[in-house]
Amino acid sequence: MKTIFNYCRRPEINKLNPPIDQWLERLQASGYRLTGPRRALVEVMAGSQKALGPVDLYELGRARFPGLGLVTVYRTLEKLEELGLIARVHLPDGCHRYLPATQGHQHLLLCTCCGQVAYFAGDELGGLFQNVASDTGYAIEEHWLQLFGQCPECAQNDSDPAPVGQSPENP
Repeated sequence: MKTIFNYCRRPEINKLNPPIDQWLERLQASGYRLTGPRRALVEVMAGSQKALGPVDLYELGRARFPGLGLVTVYRTLEKLEELGLIARVHLPDGCHRYLPATQGHQHLLLCTCCGQVAYFAGDELGGLFQNVASDTGYAIEEHWLQLFGQCPECAQNDSDPAPVGQSPENP
């Protein structure tokens, strides 16, 4: 069986104009005031190439708006997820992070070292789903595929012979 995958890094972020204004309009239409802290959070989330946890978002948001509070981060994340603007990513260690939601069906590659995100579309999974349905009796309706590993940059760093400042002969 030949599987064809198309890989891309955050296609909707690579556009010239990220959907910041659309996100702010959706927040406002849902009853949220457009405060400085919320604007800072939307700007960070919409422009991120990495999956961000609440504390990551808090730190990056405070760089833009020093008065940002952690409660605002959690409330804004909850609302952005409710509006379908961001998606929650579950990590192998049980924690979760957030990233801008994609349009259409995509599968996710997530670097376990740096959090870098890449998407791939692979539609040749029908045989796998049929086997799973047959083995379990489930009628599969949807799926969300997340693959974890190291991005090329982190994998290259791991394959370096010695950490920075150390020689292989004298660790």
